[in-house]
Amino acid sequence: MGNYRDDNPPAAATELLLRADEHQPAQPAAGQHQRSEDGTLIHELEAHQVQLESENSELRLAQAESEVSRNKYAELYDFAPGGYFTFDARGLILEVNLSGARLLGTVRRQLSNKPFAGFLADAEARRVFSLHLKSVVQSQGVQRCELRLKGKDGVVLVGQLQSVIVDAVGSNDGSILCSIVDGTLGRQAGDELQKSHDHLELLIRERTRELRLEIEERKRAELSLQGAYAEIKQLKDRLQAENSYLQQEVARQFNFGEIVGNSQAMAQVFLRVEQVAPMNATVLLLGETGTGKGVVARAIHSTSARKGRPLITVNCTTLPAALVESELFGREKGAFTGAHDRQIGRFELADGGTIFLDEIGEMPAELQCKLLRVIQDGEFERLGSPRTIKTDVRIIAATNRNLAEEIKKGRFREDLFYRLNVFPITMPPLRERSSDILVLVHHFVAKFNKKIGKQIDTVSAETLDALQHYHWPGNVRELESVIERAVITSQGSALQMLDRFESVSRGAAPASEVKALSDLEYDHILRVLKQTGWRIEGNKGAAQLLGLNASTLRARIRKFGIVRG
Repeated sequence: MGNYRDDNPPAAATELLLRADEHQPAQPAAGQHQRSEDGTLIHELEAHQVQLESENSELRLAQAESEVSRNKYAELYDFAPGGYFTFDARGLILEVNLSGARLLGTVRRQLSNKPFAGFLADAEARRVFSLHLKSVVQSQGVQRCELRLKGKDGVVLVGQLQSVIVDAVGSNDGSILCSIVDGTLGRQAGDELQKSHDHLELLIRERTRELRLEIEERKRAELSLQGAYAEIKQLKDRLQAENSYLQQEVARQFNFGEIVGNSQAMAQVFLRVEQVAPMNATVLLLGETGTGKGVVARAIHSTSARKGRPLITVNCTTLPAALVESELFGREKGAFTGAHDRQIGRFELADGGTIFLDEIGEMPAELQCKLLRVIQDGEFERLGSPRTIKTDVRIIAATNRNLAEEIKKGRFREDLFYRLNVFPITMPPLRERSSDILVLVHHFVAKFNKKIGKQIDTVSAETLDALQHYHWPGNVRELESVIERAVITSQGSALQMLDRFESVSRGAAPASEVKALSDLEYDHILRVLKQTGWRIEGNKGAAQLLGLNASTLRARIRKFGIVRG
């Protein structure tokens, strides 16, 4: 739009015209001076005319620009994405754009001065709109509300209103400018979202409840499995230990094979074995070393009700004194220096079966009390563990010592002796059943023929006579060793007894020089030690000649106090 050169150009032009009219009648007295003033006035009028034409041109240009701008803003107003309404304070529609008319499903000219409440869907919407108008009139800021509208063909829409009052000065109520947006899709989406949210919440609650039940069930199952696993592990450890022990037992041949003998003394032994085997009574086997106490123990177990469970053998002489307790009762990892692993004891292994305590007289005095407790109460603790273990074990004990003498000397508990001596069986020495020597010789010859691959089938009368007249301090075990060596050295089919037997078979002592059995054993061990140059182990060592284990021989040496001179 242009700028004016004069603050009031039409008034200036009028003044010039008036001045021209005043000078229009010609006055003779004026003359030349009058013509000069008229020329000046005409010139000024012409200048003002040019200025007015220029300003009129600028006005027309500004009017055209204003019309273009008005049309542009009218289009923006009419085709805005939301409906724009102008209300009075009572809610009459004063003005509306095309989008607002379309929102209500009618044409714009039919909306002028109509109450907006007529387009509301229900009484609640009318109430909300009335409160909204009051809030807008009473407030200065933008007010918002949401209500239900009737659209085209009676379709109900959700209108979201934002309103503000303008031109409210003094008594003038002003007008209310309002924008209305169709929030139906948003509301539907919100409703669907809420519905989905509620459904999801329901599913989550149900699933949470199911998961709690599953977790509780799994916890119960886990506890049950842990208990079952612990039991399985215990059984597995026991079975592995039993399997390892039984493999060792199977790999190791019996000292004498089966029980052999038909003498009266052995018949008495067989009778007592037959009497006690079916019972669970504790058995004490007495007799010299090598008389077959271990074989009788196995016979008792194999004919008892516990034959389906293992027979665990513990040689109290061969175990180091420091390890006897852990071997018998087991130990926990770290129970003592060197205990790198947990070990199940022999009593735990023998649960439900039989334990054979060989050489019970060699058991240290401090362990005799624990053994007494096992016999009395059937319970014990592993070394390094406070947990008491129950066990059901039948005990068979064996010794070559005179326990009565050991009790007098304070080396064996009297109460333990009475617990063990429930059913004693005394094994006769071989010299007291010489009639069994012939049967034993043939038995051992057949055994070693199979083992070595020989075909010896003849034993001379002289050999049998020498064997029957020997006093056999090592009993059947010594006889077995003698026969094995004879089978090895014999050539042909006849059993030949060479220097080996002659060196140890010197005949029995005269009847007038009868000595105690312990004295005879002492003399025989001392004689063999001197003969072997005090060599205990190895080929042609004293243990081999006596038919004893090296550890057993050392125990006998300590027992008799034999010292190399």
